[in-house]
Amino acid sequence: METQASSLLVPPMALIAGTVIGVAFGAIQAAATRRYARKQAEGKFKSAWSVTPGSMTRVAYLLVALAVTQYVFPMFFTPGGAGQWCVAIGVVGGYGFSLYKQMRRRMA
Repeated sequence: METQASSLLVPPMALIAGTVIGVAFGAIQAAATRRYARKQAEGKFKSAWSVTPGSMTRVAYLLVALAVTQYVFPMFFTPGGAGQWCVAIGVVGGYGFSLYKQMRRRMA
């Protein structure tokens, strides 16, 4: 009974964990976009290469967050389990939601 109950809880928990990671990544990206737009409006960019500094660092943080999730919650990543897919779907959904909110703000 214990195994069956835990197998029912793993996919929703994995989905929530992935969504939190995706929304956090989206918030960080949105903050960076606002900061770069403000710098561009102030004329602080000297070249086109300085428009997106730190983007690889933010992606590295995303990968670290996923690695920490895999280490802290190994039950999400069991072979043949649905947890890893739920984490991935959550990340995509959370980041997609962040992009959707940005799009709605720009259209309004």
